[in-house]
Amino acid sequence: MKSILSQQELLNSVNFCVIVPTYNNQKTLQRVLDSVLGFTSNIIIVNDGSTDGTADILKQYSQLTQIHHPKNLGKGRALRNGFRKAIEMDFEYAITIDSDGQHFASDIPVFLEEILNEPNALLIGSRNMTTENVPKKSSFGNKFSNFWFKFETGIKLDDTQSGFRLYPLKLIPKVFYTNKFELEIEVIVRSAWKGIVVKNIPIQILYDPAERVSHFRPFQDFTRISILNTVLVINALLYIKPRDFFRRAKKKGFKKFFLEDILESSDSNFKKSAAIALGIFIGLSPFWGFQTILLFTFAALFRLNKVIAYLSSNVSFPPFIPFIIYGSLKTGSLFVSNDVPLVLDSSLTLDDIQKNAAQYIIGSLILATVLALVSGLISYLLLTAFSSKNKTNIKV
Repeated sequence: MKSILSQQELLNSVNFCVIVPTYNNQKTLQRVLDSVLGFTSNIIIVNDGSTDGTADILKQYSQLTQIHHPKNLGKGRALRNGFRKAIEMDFEYAITIDSDGQHFASDIPVFLEEILNEPNALLIGSRNMTTENVPKKSSFGNKFSNFWFKFETGIKLDDTQSGFRLYPLKLIPKVFYTNKFELEIEVIVRSAWKGIVVKNIPIQILYDPAERVSHFRPFQDFTRISILNTVLVINALLYIKPRDFFRRAKKKGFKKFFLEDILESSDSNFKKSAAIALGIFIGLSPFWGFQTILLFTFAALFRLNKVIAYLSSNVSFPPFIPFIIYGSLKTGSLFVSNDVPLVLDSSLTLDDIQKNAAQYIIGSLILATVLALVSGLISYLLLTAFSSKNKTNIKV
C-alpha cells in the first residue's frame, strides 16, 4: 500500500542519513551536496583522499559530518567507513549517492516511500542505461554484473551497479572483505544470502560528459570484480545453494519437498528429463573438480531444474567411479588407438589411465553423451506415462 504522507512527513518518518563518498569530483560535489541538503542535513561526507579542490569546497559545509582519508583508499573503504559512522550515530538506514552528479537528490523520497512499504529491504536505484551519453562499457559492465548476481543469489535485478542505494544498516553484514568498487557487489550478494530483500526501484539519471569524472579503471577494477565473482560463485555452489536447498526441504518436510518441488515442479516433462540428462552428462564427463560449477552454470543458462540436475549428477558417487573410469576407457579404446596397451582388469592403476588419457577423455565424453540421451529419453517416457496415469485417476 503506497504512502500518502506529505514529503516532510515522509522525511521525518524514516531514521536515515545520506552518505556521500567523493574523490576528485570538485566540478559536481557542491551541487550534489546542496541538492541533498534540500531534503536532509543528516549527511556524512567521506573525502577519499581527494587531490583537487574538494577540501576547500568541504570547508563550506563544516556543519556536516565529514570523514577525510589522508590518501585514496577506494570507494569500498569510503563506504565502509561511512556505514560505521552512520551506525555510531544510531541511524537505521543509509542512502548512498555518488558525487559525480549523475543522480538526482529528488529521488530520495522515492527510496523512503518504498522502505515504508517494505521495511528492512536493500534498495538499489535502477538507471535507464539506454539514456543518451551512457558509456557502452557501463552498460556492458552492468549486464555482466546482473548475470552473476542472479547466478549467485537467484534474484533478477536490472541494475546492480548503481551507487544510489538505501541500506538497512543493522542488517547488512558487519564485516566486509573488499575495498574498491567491488564492495558494492559484495554487500548486495552477501545481504541476499542473509535473507534480506534486495530490489530495484526506478530513478532518474544524468550523464554529462563535460562534468562527470569516472574513477573506474576498466582493466584493474574489472579484474577485481571478476575475482570477487569467482569467489562468490564458488561459495554459492559449495555452501549457499546446498544450505538453502536443505533449509527448504527441512521446512517443508523432505518427502513433501521431493514430491512437490521436484517431481511435481511446474517444469514440463521435457525440461525435467533434460535436467536429468544434463546431470548424467556432467556426472560422467571428465571435468573432475569443475563438475558442480559446470552443472549449475548450464542449469541456470538453460533454465533447468537445478535440484533434479544435481541429484542426477550423483551418478559419479565415489563407489561408482571405478566403473565409470573402466567404461570410459573401454569406450575410448573403440575409437582411439594407443601405443601403450590398456589392460582392463583389476590391476588398472592411475598411471595406466594417464598413459591412456586420450582414450579416457574421448571415451568418457562419448559414454556421457550416450547415457545422458538414453536417460533423458527414458525419463521423459516415464514422466509422461506417470502424468497420464495421474490425469486418468483424477478424471475417474
